[in-house]
Amino acid sequence: MRFRYTILYVDDVTNTIEFYERAFGLDRKMIHDSGDYGELATGDTILSFSSKVLMKQIGKSPGDVNPSAPTFEIAFETENVAEQLKCAVEAGATLVQEAEEMPWGQTTAYIRDINGFLVELCTAVRPQP
Repeated sequence: MRFRYTILYVDDVTNTIEFYERAFGLDRKMIHDSGDYGELATGDTILSFSSKVLMKQIGKSPGDVNPSAPTFEIAFETENVAEQLKCAVEAGATLVQEAEEMPWGQTTAYIRDINGFLVELCTAVRPQP
């Protein structure tokens, strides 16, 4: 078995895909003709978006994002967190935490995407001596 998809439920799939392209430089893998599902090329695990309308149509009950009480985060690894953070905010992300060096040897920053999802920008964790 392998971890294949993360699917976030959003109101507007196309707008969300376009935001992730601008904010993080990700490439669009596809958007279904219906506009209710789309994917970004993110390596072995695919970051996908499905419309809340579609999820309701197939019997699911998607909840709304609560930015003040996130229940998960997605993370993008980059060599330059500060630069990527600036790009994300310019694309419309909301700043949560500026780039900061963590005690375990990683630089992290946090934003909320246009849907309110928490996104971490980080460097790889450096090996500890």
